[in-house]
Amino acid sequence: MSLNGWLQIVVFIAAVLLLAKPMGSYMAAVFERRKTFLDPVLAPCERLLYRLTGVHPEQEMRWTEYLVAMLIFSGATLVLTYVVERVQHILPLNPQHLPGVESALALNTAISFTTNTNWQSYVPETTMSYLTQMLGLATHNFWSAAVGIALAIAFIRGIARRESKTLGNFWVDLTRATLWVLLPISVVLSLALVSQGVVQNFRPYDTARLVEAQKVTGADGKVTTVTTQTIAQGPVASQEAIKMLGTNGGGFFNANSAHPFENPTPLSNFLEMLAIFLIPAGLTVTLGQMVGSPRHGWAVLAAMVVLWFAGTSVCYWAEAQANPMLHGVDQHASMMQPGGNMEGKEVRFGIANSALFAAVTTDASCGAVNGMHDSFMPLGGMVPMANILLGEIVFGGVGAGLYGMLVFVVMAVFIAGLMVGRTPEYLGKKIEAYDVKMSMLYLLIFPLIILGFASVSVLMPKLGLSSLANQGPHGLSEILYAYTSATGNNGSAFAGLNANTHWYNYSLGIAMFFGRFMMAIPMLAIAGNLAGKKIVPASAGTFPVTTPLFTTLLTGVILIVGALTFFPALSLGPILEHLLLRAGHAF
Repeated sequence: MSLNGWLQIVVFIAAVLLLAKPMGSYMAAVFERRKTFLDPVLAPCERLLYRLTGVHPEQEMRWTEYLVAMLIFSGATLVLTYVVERVQHILPLNPQHLPGVESALALNTAISFTTNTNWQSYVPETTMSYLTQMLGLATHNFWSAAVGIALAIAFIRGIARRESKTLGNFWVDLTRATLWVLLPISVVLSLALVSQGVVQNFRPYDTARLVEAQKVTGADGKVTTVTTQTIAQGPVASQEAIKMLGTNGGGFFNANSAHPFENPTPLSNFLEMLAIFLIPAGLTVTLGQMVGSPRHGWAVLAAMVVLWFAGTSVCYWAEAQANPMLHGVDQHASMMQPGGNMEGKEVRFGIANSALFAAVTTDASCGAVNGMHDSFMPLGGMVPMANILLGEIVFGGVGAGLYGMLVFVVMAVFIAGLMVGRTPEYLGKKIEAYDVKMSMLYLLIFPLIILGFASVSVLMPKLGLSSLANQGPHGLSEILYAYTSATGNNGSAFAGLNANTHWYNYSLGIAMFFGRFMMAIPMLAIAGNLAGKKIVPASAGTFPVTTPLFTTLLTGVILIVGALTFFPALSLGPILEHLLLRAGHAF
């Protein structure tokens, strides 16, 4: 570890905190339908969309109606993406003449992008045409992110309103999230990325002659001489911007944000990380302003920052350590080398930015990577996995992170009430049995999906184990990470697992689908129930949710729930691998 590395980490989180308030205040104005500087341009577009689609913006929805509208929209766009993938060979903007995508993979990908997961069991530049990348995938980066924001705003309204039966209008929230939040920032970010060298064109792939011919041994053992290289390109910058801003993560290229056409410079790397946290951090300020308690929003943000800093520090420390299996190799940091574990990392980013990016992308449900998590040291690789296992609530995905965190807030308030012997209250509303039951249902669905599918994959060798590149505890980590990433709608992977099989395409697709939509049901049920409650005056026994004590309790509840649920699995995976590595065993 170095002072320079720590300075980069501090500058990053300082930039996030500085932007949180203006971003959050802007979103509060957007969803409370107050005036913004973009209204003259966007308000006419909004009205036109409502007229064309028959939406009545003044008509609000109960939580069940809100849920049904969200499911209908997600289902329709899922089918659209699936169809585009299957018939891309007869559609335009396919200069490489790529064939239609195989059915299992097409379904997995359609579910993946619909659920904001962007898990990719394929090589994008050799599988998806330009039209599929734009019409099927990039559009979903907007839609799935907007759905997440809409659900978070509905939850906030449930907290803020009193004796109300409605949570707003899904179609209005979806439209405003897309037009006022995602589109404008994506345009600015796309131009900034282009200025750094991110590619944006529709040209066919180029062929370049190698300076030195290479001999390659094929799977059949035959040796061939390679003299040329294909240079993939396309409309990258426009997809890269929303991929980060919407915490989607699906790369235009297989190497994702480690590819120089997606992430060429340290500045582009910084901007991409900043985009990942921008909306999730801002939504905590939106929460505070819409519920009339700004300090509560900052207390929630403080819990997120504490958890982020802990994970980042552990990951940075682990990756800065020398690999004990590399005997006789100088791995100490010096003016000539970074030291530590540089396997799977880009030299232009180094250890500090690789560890930081890994923590940021898994603290949010983004899934973009600028280094390969599979090549991290065991404890370094455990941090991204643990970040997702906490429920993707450390900042979390756009919207999804906040409403997941608010479920933990309900549990923290309930536990605080038990400790003082009073009926728990949250911002003047009593937390009752129904709220706690729905919260527990939300928290139990997550481990049930992850551990259930991981167990089946481990116990059925022909289905799960045959896809592994590594055995032992590292192989278990690859399987566990895959289902964790899918259920948490993250999308990153331990790349040693070949997930492009029928078993993994279908099982991961199911995990992504239920991880997104099944968990939205109890969340909206809590919001609907809270919206109908009366406000209870605060008393001497009311537990304040605006203090450092609340932040500490919330952080503790998150860690205890995560540790009790997943610690046994982590013990058999990355923790065991770390101990065996120190004893001289690798996998």
